[in-house]
Amino acid sequence: MHAMAMLDRNYVYSGKKLHTGFDCSGLVSFVYKESAGFELHGSAFDIANKTRPIAPETASPGDLVFFNTLGSPSSHVGIYIGSGKFIHAANERTGVRIDQLSADYWSKRLEGYRSVF
Repeated sequence: MHAMAMLDRNYVYSGKKLHTGFDCSGLVSFVYKESAGFELHGSAFDIANKTRPIAPETASPGDLVFFNTLGSPSSHVGIYIGSGKFIHAANERTGVRIDQLSADYWSKRLEGYRSVF
C-alpha cells in the first residue's frame, strides 16, 4: 500500500507534498492520487462529505476513518490498513504513523468509516 511508504514523513499544517510533509487530509489526498489516480481535495471535513459511510465490519484497507479531535465533526482523517490499525499524519512531534483504533484516545473520538468508491 502506497500509504505505508509515507511512514515517518513530517507533519506540516496544510501540507500536501512528499518532500515537505503532510497534514491528515493532505496525506489522504496524496495517497489516493498516487495510488488510485483519484483526486480528493479539501479538509478532513470536506473529504468526509465527498465519501460514503460504511459499516465498520465492511471496512477494508484503503477505506478512510474519521475522528472528532477538535470538538468538530470529521476534524481528523486516516487510512484504514486492516487489523484495527490506521495510518495518518498525527502531529508535528510524531509525523506520519500507524495507530490502533482501539487506543483510548482514538476510540473515544472515532466517528466512523467511509469509502471513496
